Amino acid sequence: MGPDRAGRPLAATLHLCGAIGGGLLLLLLALPLLGLLFRVDPGRLLGRLTDPVVLEALRLSLVTSAVAAILVVTWGLPVAYLLATRNFRGKRLVEILVDLPMVLPPTVAGLALLLAFGRTGLAGRGLGLFGIAIPFTTLAVVLAQTFMAAPFFIGAARAGFRSVDRRYLDAAATLRAPEPVAFVRVMIPLSAPALLAGAGMAWARALGEFGATITFAGNLPGRTQTMPLAVYVALQEDLELAVTLSLFLVVMSIALLVGIRTLPRLIPAEADARDPRR
Repeated sequence: MGPDRAGRPLAATLHLCGAIGGGLLLLLLALPLLGLLFRVDPGRLLGRLTDPVVLEALRLSLVTSAVAAILVVTWGLPVAYLLATRNFRGKRLVEILVDLPMVLPPTVAGLALLLAFGRTGLAGRGLGLFGIAIPFTTLAVVLAQTFMAAPFFIGAARAGFRSVDRRYLDAAATLRAPEPVAFVRVMIPLSAPALLAGAGMAWARALGEFGATITFAGNLPGRTQTMPLAVYVALQEDLELAVTLSLFLVVMSIALLVGIRTLPRLIPAEADARDPRR
């Protein structure tokens, strides 16, 4: 018996195991969504969308997550560029610090934020001298979302910057373009797909943030109660409202994912790099 024939049963077994495992995983991912979809009558679902709790939580979630995404992009862009293009002492520590919120339990992150910005916290004492109190405010929601969402953008942006062909940067340097000009005219256009994807993932993470928010900002309707927190409260009192809020979040998440996968494809890979002299 040749080696090819001997290996066929093993290959067939591996394929079968892979198919079964993949099918079970897809089933695990799909069943919860189907459970939500078929739990509420569509007519009643549409009627609950105008519920004041839904509208208030939706408004707060959209505003805070959008502000958090803007902060993540604004503050994270130079950090990602630094990590992608420079080698310096302590770089490994900075990378760990940036990625830490991805693996840190959200409630621990919320507690850390509370101990940092609370009345007796490291920064809270100084802020208190100016009459500024952050915990249990809308600003606390934004900070919690920014803290948890930052790694998603910085990681994608860093990968995008590293993927830029060095020849374009060398050409910009040959044309005596200053580094800030090369960054804006070369790096940003060429890494735009990764930047857009990272910004979208950061926004999605901020929109779904729960643990850090409820620990640091509380659960005050109209002030800190975002959509995930409203789901948590409704689950204890009104299951139909909880399902409505959850489906709303699912639809928004799907729309974000579709946008993340569609927009970068509309941007040419290299044609957008402009002449850095202009």
